[in-house]
Amino acid sequence: MLVSLIREGLGRIIAAMSVLTQGKAMVRTEEQQADVNAACKNLSLYQFQSCPFCVKVRRRMHQLNSPIELRDAKNNPQFRSELAEKGGRIKVPCLRIEENGDVQWMYESNDIIAYLEQRFG
Repeated sequence: MLVSLIREGLGRIIAAMSVLTQGKAMVRTEEQQADVNAACKNLSLYQFQSCPFCVKVRRRMHQLNSPIELRDAKNNPQFRSELAEKGGRIKVPCLRIEENGDVQWMYESNDIIAYLEQRFG
């Protein structure tokens, strides 16, 4: 119990510091940003608010100016269930990628960031 409280507290501090120091979002032309926004509609990030690896991914999403839907898999039973049943396990961060009717579930923060940089960087 104590370890959980400490982990949650540290996670919240990390999340707050990340917001304060995340830097500026990438600037694109209106047309380019509209294309990115449209592409992001097929993506969603299953995450926990205070998870350091999720913070890392959200920070990069901000920098890449990629408005991907955030799904709180800790506090929302529906998202938690989707992650377990369709993604195969409850592990965050997890990026749900839907393309041409196919759905891919990508785990691991570094893999997610590499994908986002390749697609939107």
